[in-house]
Amino acid sequence: MRVFVTGASGHIASAVIPELLSAGHSVTGLARSDRSASAVQELGADIRRGDLDDLDGLRAAAHEADAVIHLAFKHDEMNSGDMATAIAADLQAIAALGDALQGSGKPFVGTSATLALVLAGFQGQLTEQDMLPGGPRIDAENAVIALAGQGVRSSVVRLPPTVHSLGRYSLGSALLEIARATGVSGYVDDGTNRWPSADTRDVGRLYRLAVESAPAGSRLHAVAEDGIPFRDMANAIGERLGVPAAPVDPEQHFGLLSAFVSGDNPVSSKITRDLLGWTPTRPGLIADLAMLAG
Repeated sequence: MRVFVTGASGHIASAVIPELLSAGHSVTGLARSDRSASAVQELGADIRRGDLDDLDGLRAAAHEADAVIHLAFKHDEMNSGDMATAIAADLQAIAALGDALQGSGKPFVGTSATLALVLAGFQGQLTEQDMLPGGPRIDAENAVIALAGQGVRSSVVRLPPTVHSLGRYSLGSALLEIARATGVSGYVDDGTNRWPSADTRDVGRLYRLAVESAPAGSRLHAVAEDGIPFRDMANAIGERLGVPAAPVDPEQHFGLLSAFVSGDNPVSSKITRDLLGWTPTRPGLIADLAMLAG
């Protein structure tokens, strides 16, 4: 298949694109800058210049492709506190891609986050069958799933907050930076709240399986470890950096991450594994952190 990938120069795409190419697919990656284009080219993909605001370009790329994987998100805006702009751009991009795919039966794999449901009020162990009517990033997830009723083989991969490999850790990278800057690897209260995790390369394989065979309307969990106590992550970061792990005031210590760090987010991926035959094989997060170069 000819697969169009947004967010093609990002962390997740660094595993998704090689996985697709190794399975015999061809890939065109969206790149908004010369630096992004160079990164995409190094992965072996073709390049399409543009960004999430180029809605006509997104429609054209989706129409030309046999499948679409949507990884892009305006992380710069999110990290600066302008979450509303990032969310709006994501919804507009999904609508544009979906417009081009309606009635085609082509696969469209979107991206969501397990922690988004916790922030919206979900409690307990999250399964692929659990859903909420709306909320930040949840609206985008629901929009992708709704395309299944419009002749698109749409699915959504929910990512854990720590997708890790080769020195990159998603939200875990921010925890490392904060620990380095403050001299403390922090956690909230007793640190027993849990975060799921997965290796980037296992995640890349799941996206490939989703493109190839996920049924329309599937919610998939890219989760290898269903819930690591936050204090264990803090201890691993502290040991590697040579700083103490200790309870902290979340707003003072974590800043913009304060809304995330106390979330309890145990997640099952049993349905995903059974549905697609996905079996994570890579090292866990704590082992990965232990190998981190200081």
